[in-house]
Amino acid sequence: MSIKTKIAALALATLAVTGSMVATTSSAEAKPPGWVWGVGAGIATAAVVGSAIAANNDPYYHGYHRCGWVAQYNAFGQYMGRVRTCY
Repeated sequence: MSIKTKIAALALATLAVTGSMVATTSSAEAKPPGWVWGVGAGIATAAVVGSAIAANNDPYYHGYHRCGWVAQYNAFGQYMGRVRTCY
């Protein structure tokens, strides 16, 4: 599972839990929003920061950054193309 998928799953789960809590614990009265703005701002900030982290495409491992194109073969030894590999 990639980091992007993990972050997206966590954000979706957080949104679902928060939505269910708000839907089940709030009454039907007209009142000022109060803490709802804080929760919404926190979720939005987490989404923006998570997207920025997931979009980072610079894999640095212990100070090394080596990327190149490597030939890819199928199970029968036939050439399928090249893939970018970083190590």
